[in-house]
This record gives sequence, C-alpha cells and structure tokens, in this order.
Amino acid sequence: MACSTCEYLERNYLARHREYVEARSSAGYKASTKLAAQMNVEMERARYELEEHQSVCASTLPATVVPVLIPKRELPTGLQPLAA
Repeated sequence: MACSTCEYLERNYLARHREYVEARSSAGYKASTKLAAQMNVEMERARYELEEHQSVCASTLPATVVPVLIPKRELPTGLQPLAA
C-alpha cells in the first residue's frame, strides 16, 4: 500500500495532466497558448514532486515492494500528452 503522500501527489499529477490535456484540446488553444504552457509547467512540477517523493519513500519500503512510478510516456490511454 502506498503512503498517503504518494497517493495525494499522484492524484495531483493526474489532475494537472487532465487540465493540461483539456487546455490543449480546447477551441481557444490557438488564442491562449500561454495558458496551456503554464498548465504544462504545473503538470511537470506535479510529476517532479511525485517522483521526488517516491525516490525518498522507496528507500523506506521493504525490498519486496516496488514503488509505482509514472513513466512520462506510459500514461493511461486517453491521458497521453500531446506533442507541442
């Protein structure tokens, strides 16, 4: 079972990712690329915080437990980041 901080950070990352994808796919994206870029920064910051915590948290887990990292390219279907 993951720690509560890992779960919170993962939910935060997925929410930020969802917001970014919605911003990129919106009709107003062409007019507001700055907003999508800002959301991309927030999404990457959330991903970094998750990975940073998991690197620390993983050292305290028993050797039989493998931490769950979210690879940048292996997101659930429908949540793939769009190419810039």
